[in-house]
Order: sequence, then structure tokens, then C-alpha cells
Amino acid sequence: MELSVVVPVKDEAANVGPLAREIAAALVTGKSHEIIFVDDGSSDGTPEALLGLKQEIPTLRVLRHSRNLGQSRGIWTGVKAARGTIIVTLDGDGQNDPADIPKLLRVLEAEPGVGLVSGVRTKRKDTASRRLASRFGNAFRNWMLKDGATDTGCGLKAIRREAFLALPYFDHFHRFLIALVQRDGWQTRFVPVNHRPRTAGRSKYTNLGRLLVSGSDLLGVRWLLKRHGGRVETKEL
Repeated sequence: MELSVVVPVKDEAANVGPLAREIAAALVTGKSHEIIFVDDGSSDGTPEALLGLKQEIPTLRVLRHSRNLGQSRGIWTGVKAARGTIIVTLDGDGQNDPADIPKLLRVLEAEPGVGLVSGVRTKRKDTASRRLASRFGNAFRNWMLKDGATDTGCGLKAIRREAFLALPYFDHFHRFLIALVQRDGWQTRFVPVNHRPRTAGRSKYTNLGRLLVSGSDLLGVRWLLKRHGGRVETKEL
């Protein structure tokens, strides 16, 4: 298996069908792949909607948490279960465009030293308050971590599975993947991607909610960066 697409979802019953079909269409002539949706304890019909797609999309796998654990845990669960050597993550709300997946893969595969390619949303379809909060948050985080990222909140990323599994896990760690991958000595790249308006359901985040957890997370990640010697090649003598 060359590629695993991992999509964490929570209460996205109206979005998972169209999104899964778009992912399958984007990969139809590409690599051997699987599509993994991780249901994070949804209380609507999301699991049933996903199970109803399995005959239509043979590459689809559905995993389910018994309770809500958050987006980071959903991504972690999906990557651990994945069989592909390359992982692509997308948000489950349909705002990331699956048609951009091949673009990220081409950049990742062009250079062996690149461990992660992150999308950068060029024309955000969110509210003005969310765009402003994101701009401020990204600037402050970049000042703290020096990872060069301008849109760490973009869910569309391509990462080598070996690089992902070497990372330390903690809740909300998906927001710091770029800095953590760089800590391990991998290079990162950034690619402009499409961003679409949400057509169904509602966001699971608020500006205040993100602010309340970001301070301690930033301090913790900064500590992790300082207490790591970097990636090293080892050989037996």
C-alpha cells in the first residue's frame, strides 16, 4: 500500500458521503491507496453514512472511537491503523479540496529529505473573525516556534508515515505537526491549496476555545523543540 488518506470526523453525516466520493475520484488513476475515516464518537448518523459507502468505495475503511477524544486522537488512530507509507490528512467538513492531494504528493516525493508538505489556504472561506484570529495565532506561534508556517490550521497535509509515528503524541498536537517534524530533522514544504465554504453541519471549534488551549500547548511544544538533539543517522560498526 502506497497511500493512506486519513479523515477524522465528528457529527458530519451530511458531509462524509460527498467527501469520500471526491477523495476516491482524486485518487482513481494514482497510487494503490486506502481511505480511512475515523469517527470520533459522533452522536448523529455519521457512522451509518460511512458504512453505507463501503460497497460503493471498496478502498474505504471506517474506524470508530467509543467516545469523543478530539481531532488529534482521530488522526493518530487513523495513522496507526494505516497501511500506506505516505499519509494524507484532510478535515472532515469538506472545506479541504481532495483535488489538491496529487499536488501535495508530487512535492513530497520530489525530495527524499522532505517529511511533510502542508497546504496553505489562499482564499479562506471562513468568517472574518476566524480569519483574523487565525492570522494572529499563526504569527504568534511562528514567533514562538520558528517553523515558517503561515497556515498551520490547514487540515490538508501529506506526511511520511515513519515521520508521523516518531512524533510525541498529546491532545491538539495536530496543530504543531510542522514544528515537530522539523524537530526530527525533516524538511517541510508549503503548497497553495483551495479552500471551500462549509455547506452542512457546524464547526467544532470557537476562537475562544482555541485560545484557551493554545498557550500551554505552545509552551509545551517549545520545550520539546529545545530538549531534542535532532535527527541522526545510525549505523552498526
